[in-house]
Amino acid sequence: MPNWQSNSEVATDTLIYIKLIHALMGLYAWEFIMSLDFEWAILTGKKKFRWPLIFYFAGRYLLLFAMIGALIGVDTPVEINCQVLYVFNQLAGNAAVGLASINLSLRTIAIWSRNKWIIGTLVLIMLGHWAIIFQSIPLSATWVPGVGCTITESNPTISAATFIYSMCFDFVVLCLTAYKLAWNLRRTGSSGLHTKLVRMIFTDGLVYFIIAFLANLTAAIFMILDLNAVMSVLFNPPAAIASTIMASWAVRRLYNFDFGPPEVYSDQQPIRFRSPHPTKVSRPSGEPTAIDVEVGAFSQGHPPSDLEAYGTGKPDADRLSFR
Repeated sequence: MPNWQSNSEVATDTLIYIKLIHALMGLYAWEFIMSLDFEWAILTGKKKFRWPLIFYFAGRYLLLFAMIGALIGVDTPVEINCQVLYVFNQLAGNAAVGLASINLSLRTIAIWSRNKWIIGTLVLIMLGHWAIIFQSIPLSATWVPGVGCTITESNPTISAATFIYSMCFDFVVLCLTAYKLAWNLRRTGSSGLHTKLVRMIFTDGLVYFIIAFLANLTAAIFMILDLNAVMSVLFNPPAAIASTIMASWAVRRLYNFDFGPPEVYSDQQPIRFRSPHPTKVSRPSGEPTAIDVEVGAFSQGHPPSDLEAYGTGKPDADRLSFR
């Protein structure tokens, strides 16, 4: 068992941290560049901008700036103010984790048709999450010649609470989403479109939860162990990147959901169809026979607004949209 507090061990852990940061930056840069077509579609008006995307863009770019700041801290050959830089990195990285949870929460609020109790519950949870995030910001970092910026002191207890809170928050969101989707299917039955959309929303939420849970759990364990200042934050960047990538992926998938060609579904509205075969019943000359068919219909001439906040539509009578 190594002496985790020894200078040699801290130096070794710092080297591991530097290499990990470079690898993670490569991963995030690849994902960021590969998904820039979504930003371009929004900027050029090919896709409509809706206000929930503010949290999507904020999370992506805050994490990008945090990763750039981390690279500056470990690669710059000249002495810089490590304290200010690392406080910013801590704030931006933890904020990205909080924004990832908000992105999933907004989907749940939309699924619940903006139910005031669901909104109130999730908003309170969000406020608690951000209160812990801001408390986890203070840390100490110093310049070490030949190494770069090094973390000398942090608050592992508060940082661990941040990631544990995130895991619990994501679990609540997943349960609320799963319950509502399953209840809606039992209540309304299922069409091909509805089943496809529900499966995608639930699967994306489940995949996000599993990956984010494992990443946050690893980060929380090392913070609780508090082996040394470097090891306590070693797995923070992987947790932030995993949460942000998965949340961004889920948002894009929902926004780009393919509803297929225009069709007619149900909605309790009478639709008049002209009969192709005139009946033999006498009628005034020139008046075509009409058949009133009671079907619940909604037109899919444009994407039905199921989660209109993300540019998608709605397969049942409940308006699930942000205005």
